Amino acid sequence: MRVGVPKEIKNHEYRAGLTPDSVRELVHRGHDVFVETGTGEAIGFTDDLYLNSGAEVVSSAAELFDVAELIIKVKEPQASEVELLTSKHTLFTYLHLAPDHDLTDSLIASGATCIAYETVTDEQGRLPLLAPMSEIAGRMAVQAGAHSLEMAAGGRGVLLSGAAGVPAAEVIILGGGVVGSNALAVAVGMGARVTVLDTSMNRLRELDSHYGNRINTVYSTRTALDEHLARADLVVGAVLLPGASAPKLIKHSHLHSMKLGSVIVDVAIDQGGCAETSRPTTHESPVFIEESVVHYCVANMPGAVARTSTLALNNATLPFIFALANHGVKEALVADTNLLNGLNVYRGELVSPEVAASQNRVFSDRHRLLSKH
Repeated sequence: MRVGVPKEIKNHEYRAGLTPDSVRELVHRGHDVFVETGTGEAIGFTDDLYLNSGAEVVSSAAELFDVAELIIKVKEPQASEVELLTSKHTLFTYLHLAPDHDLTDSLIASGATCIAYETVTDEQGRLPLLAPMSEIAGRMAVQAGAHSLEMAAGGRGVLLSGAAGVPAAEVIILGGGVVGSNALAVAVGMGARVTVLDTSMNRLRELDSHYGNRINTVYSTRTALDEHLARADLVVGAVLLPGASAPKLIKHSHLHSMKLGSVIVDVAIDQGGCAETSRPTTHESPVFIEESVVHYCVANMPGAVARTSTLALNNATLPFIFALANHGVKEALVADTNLLNGLNVYRGELVSPEVAASQNRVFSDRHRLLSKH
């Protein structure tokens, strides 16, 4: 298999689809790996390291897409990259198509096979390729929120831990999954007063058992949301519907009752965000203020700690990349239902029911298409 790793071009995105160690493993298995020059430069993975691992370093994305069959990325393809995709390509990356009609249309038109990290499953129905970035994003969310609460960022000037004689900040976490539980660990560690809202009593029991009276757990209802958003200094939006658009739990009207200078960190922004007022931001300009509430909605949060994120992501993706390269794309998809669940677009047709439902469009059956081609 000819495997290609383009340099990420999204704003302040420094992660790399493959590390030099991963390249070495693929080359050892007999595959040809092409890496665009500068792909890992910012995080210490120089062109020389890739060359020494057996890759061929090419000078441009156009050259890379021309020679490669399997494209390994981190973020969804940008417009200039979509133009390079053809029916010979298989794209394996985060796609987050549910809120993005235009990208969905473009990928369908390209004829490429597009597999999304975030909808690949494991035997327990979990999302193993989303989990490492969710862990990092959850931990970063509280860090980003703490900074956004500072006056210079437009926040209300509150320290999460409080101080002697001054109460700690109120942190409300919406969702107790991977993002939420990692945000919870950091918020508790920083000394905040933390409440987790979720609709899963089993998850709330697990968190309550682990943290005891150091946190509050609340079953999420509209009334509970109204009450807790009004008292929050920091809200972490950590809700997820796999493959689909995030539910808009925080309404525009909620902002009127929230504290002036309070902060929403919407980790669900890749899937459209869980606040009606959220819109994607970048590391270059991470926040905006709406109704006197600071919104932090960076769509590639783990990109800020790109070396850690790249290593964690490769640990999760490499077994699936081996399967695609060793057995061929169609064979690997047919052999592994969990990998097949990651298939979003196949040869000009949308095959993700979750994306289809979010965009109110039709989709084709994955199994039928694979058996036909």
